Amino acid sequence: MKTFKKYIKLKMFKVSEVYKTRIFAPSESPYGKLRTILLISLFLLLFSGCEHPQTPSGQTAASGSEQEKYISVYSQYSPVKTDILPLTEFVIGKETQQNEINLFVSLLDAFGSQIKSPCIFRFELYARVQHSSDPKGDRVMIWPDMDLNDPVINNEYWRNFLRAYEFNLPFEPQSNQPYILEVTCICPNNKRIASEFILKVQKESM
Repeated sequence: MKTFKKYIKLKMFKVSEVYKTRIFAPSESPYGKLRTILLISLFLLLFSGCEHPQTPSGQTAASGSEQEKYISVYSQYSPVKTDILPLTEFVIGKETQQNEINLFVSLLDAFGSQIKSPCIFRFELYARVQHSSDPKGDRVMIWPDMDLNDPVINNEYWRNFLRAYEFNLPFEPQSNQPYILEVTCICPNNKRIASEFILKVQKESM
């Protein structure tokens, strides 16, 4: 590239020397002078087009360092735990006759504060096995994932007075059958955090 630039500069010098006297020569016609000026301008444009602005390597490194710093700072405020609130329960709709789970779940950061965050929620329901070392039995229900990465949709399910999200999951429970509800939060960095909650069907509610 440096050799090419030297070559262009040499050509420009030779052209300017050849046409310098012609530009200011009294005998030169106006059209000849105009052509000479245009030729020199063309060489100047070609030379300037060969110049490429270069970003100092130090500036690039500083920019990358700043980005890593911001990512590191915001990662400290990302959710690290899910918490299913005790308000969660089976609800039997008397008017609609639609049985559902009224779920309240909050996200907690590293300091234990309840926060909003873009994420995807996954809800799974298992039959609870009584008097067993592994109480989580067969999975009886899984609902479509709830994508809350969009701010508008995220806010639709957010209950600010509880600092938690509320969901209504349609399900027809069996009488006197306890269940284990598992909620998994898939964070933007693909980290998964989950929690479980025991649900019991109240006799008087059936």
